[in-house]
Amino acid sequence: MKWHKSWSVIVSLSLVLSVTAACSSKDGNKEGASSSPSSSASVAPSASSESGEASAETTKPEPLGKYPETVTVTEVIGYNPPEDPRTPSGMTPDQNKYLVDLKEMTNIEVKFKWMVPNNQYEQKFSLALASGDLPDIMELDQKNFEKLKNQNMLGDLTEAYEQYASPDLRKYMESDGGFAMKTFSSDGKQLAIPAFEDPFLSTQLLWIRKDWLDTLGMQPPTTMAELDKVAEAFVTQDPDRNNKNDTYGVSLQKELFFWGFDLRGFFNGFGAYPSVGDKQSAWIKGSDGKLAPGLIQPEMKAGLEMLQSWYKRGIINKEFALKDENKAVEDIVGGKVGISYGEWWYPNWPLNSHMDKDPKAEWIALQIPGLDGPGKSLVPKLRAGKVFAVSKDMKHPEAAIKMLNFYIEMGYKKYKDDEKAAKGYVYNWFNPRIYNPADIDNIYTEVNKALDAGQTEITLEDENFSNVDSVFRATKEYLAKDTSRQSLGISWGQYYSRAAKDGGWGTTKKVKESNQFVNNEFYGLPTETIVSKGGQLDKLMQESFTKIIMGASLDEFDKFVASWKSLGGDKIIEEVNAWYDTQAVK
Repeated sequence: MKWHKSWSVIVSLSLVLSVTAACSSKDGNKEGASSSPSSSASVAPSASSESGEASAETTKPEPLGKYPETVTVTEVIGYNPPEDPRTPSGMTPDQNKYLVDLKEMTNIEVKFKWMVPNNQYEQKFSLALASGDLPDIMELDQKNFEKLKNQNMLGDLTEAYEQYASPDLRKYMESDGGFAMKTFSSDGKQLAIPAFEDPFLSTQLLWIRKDWLDTLGMQPPTTMAELDKVAEAFVTQDPDRNNKNDTYGVSLQKELFFWGFDLRGFFNGFGAYPSVGDKQSAWIKGSDGKLAPGLIQPEMKAGLEMLQSWYKRGIINKEFALKDENKAVEDIVGGKVGISYGEWWYPNWPLNSHMDKDPKAEWIALQIPGLDGPGKSLVPKLRAGKVFAVSKDMKHPEAAIKMLNFYIEMGYKKYKDDEKAAKGYVYNWFNPRIYNPADIDNIYTEVNKALDAGQTEITLEDENFSNVDSVFRATKEYLAKDTSRQSLGISWGQYYSRAAKDGGWGTTKKVKESNQFVNNEFYGLPTETIVSKGGQLDKLMQESFTKIIMGASLDEFDKFVASWKSLGGDKIIEEVNAWYDTQAVK
């Protein structure tokens, strides 16, 4: 769900990068369907056949060449349920059909050292890191990357990438001028392959029940005052007309700044910019030209005051501090809440499941409300919330590169026939995986181009075919109310997240094109003090803000700021500004 860096030219960078997750379970590129090789043994992979290199290059190993003997690699995973309800019930990540095809095509076999629900992953991985019991291939956030790099526990991928990276993988990695790759290298060694994306994937939107608005005769809110009135009406005026006092206004889970169902967009409406998500602080430029942490700015206080009022009035659930993201999703799918802040992908999950459960439910996307009109969302200058690295003890580091090649390969048109979740393909259970950094915008453009031209099918032949075709078919099926292949909610989710001009990405494009956003100015790797003190400071924030929301004095915010600064925050401010003065592209 989930997900920094810079490049040779900041303008081109801001088109393709930013910091942190989605959609993983929070991966930004939420796909509604998956693809597979129609015949792994007989179909020649495109990645190896399209190299187009001179004869000297043909001596390089094939990007998807099959090992003569099985190569076993280990991984760990924190996973959410499959997004597509057609996935066979009871499946676990080790049963993912992608792994079967990977073995058939490359003779790479994946073994999981452990598998846990996503909400247990962070603790489990921290224990593994502390004990040194690491898998061969790892998905890392930037803090863990820094820790493992500093402990000399990461393998060098330089030769593996140079020898085995497919033309498509190279194209993606070079789309920013090579900056992202350089960011995760050290002393001439490539220590990770970054999964970077369009930074606007992080844009916060307001998702709201239009059917509830219509029932109550209310208009979509454009200001925080209007939102307050709508949210209260969703609590007090029985918007679902079931004659029960069983609804509340705004979805919120216990992690206040996470990858979804959190408060980033809410605070943005007050001109406050505390976080880019996934527990990563945001940094804004002050009037003095220095970078300042949004988390401790005075604008935060007005937002906390409204949240305290919302808690008292039942606009946010009284038990939010006990709810994880899965419980928040249960309330959305169960029709108990009418508003949620979040990114473009919400229709793909969980709103699609709600619409299948209640066909009368109608969710729409809005630019976030602000104090005097639509607000400005925080957008990272760079989005690279995760990287893929290997253990220094891994015997076949090139296997990680082949696996990246494999996942990209699955996008080609020749693998279309087996593209069915019902057969057990779960895309977000497969790692490592890299997407076209401009994938979502490319889908939006190509699908609307085909719709406007009256096409009946997608004619692309390259690695983007599968994603574009999947959304095009879903769009046609939703508009025709055709449920012969998949439920209407699934089709709507793919259409309204990616292709609808007033949907998730369509609304995000309007935010971008109208310059209604503020940039997070810090996109470097975590500083020394962020690595050592970040967890403690995040815990302090969580506890302080939660207490205020639940009724503690607003003066607690000032105490929080003083404690944050004295416990390492002042040192972090110094380190971040040192980075900004010497390394940032201005």
